[in-house]
Amino acid sequence: MTGSEALRGAIARLRAGGIEDASLDARRLLAHALGIASDRLTLHLPDEMTAAAARAYEEALVARLARQPVAQITGQRLFWGLSFRVTPDTLDPRPETEALVAEALRAPFQTVLDLGTGTGCILLSCLADRPEAEGLGVDLSPAALAVAQENASTLGLAARARFLVSDWFSAVSGQFDLIVSNPPYIAQDEMAGLAPEVRDWEPHLALTPGGDGLAPYRIIAAKAGHHLSENGRLLVEIGPTQGQAVAALFAAAGLVDIRILPDMDGRDRVVGAAKPVGGGLHEPV
Repeated sequence: MTGSEALRGAIARLRAGGIEDASLDARRLLAHALGIASDRLTLHLPDEMTAAAARAYEEALVARLARQPVAQITGQRLFWGLSFRVTPDTLDPRPETEALVAEALRAPFQTVLDLGTGTGCILLSCLADRPEAEGLGVDLSPAALAVAQENASTLGLAARARFLVSDWFSAVSGQFDLIVSNPPYIAQDEMAGLAPEVRDWEPHLALTPGGDGLAPYRIIAAKAGHHLSENGRLLVEIGPTQGQAVAALFAAAGLVDIRILPDMDGRDRVVGAAKPVGGGLHEPV
């Protein structure tokens, strides 16, 4: 069987299985099974597939039909132009999160703290664009931190990135020019409506804090100012309906220059704030 024949059959199977991006997913999985880059696939489609590649493709298709995300099947996800290892212990980096990285890079920083680092995609993307900076990524999951450490090593950033098990700020000391976070923010009553690729395959610890989804922002609002350098910046990703609520939490904590920023689709995606000059911080009630 040639690659073209395998691809046609795979697209039909994925479409019949209700996979929305059947053609794209089938191509990405075929490239993975063949051990080549996706942009080289067309050149290899006329070739006969080896038995090993055919088996690998079949296994990948079965996994995708079970709604396992493509990034988990291939073990990789492109984010900010970099390739990150992804496992079932980490949140799959999403394109909309690049809005947070873009905003982080709009101003200089020497030190950065990433709360709930997961794959390390936010921290490591920031460090890749700022060769003079160094950072700390914390997470409650040791398995996720192992993935982040691997990504740091693969990207040549291990010398400037540290990782630490911490429940938000609990094990963090010192101050940082920049604090970033993509915390779990999905409300508990919204979980059932998520796509099965997310609900059934990604770690719930990284998806929802339970309740109204705002608990992490309350913690971050209360503690971030104490870990920000003078004029330091805070940037968090939010769900598209949470901007005003998170902005109010930051204002109540005494943070200033609060802004709600959109992603490339125009939806509220990032809330930014800064530490006021001379203090004036307090923990919100």
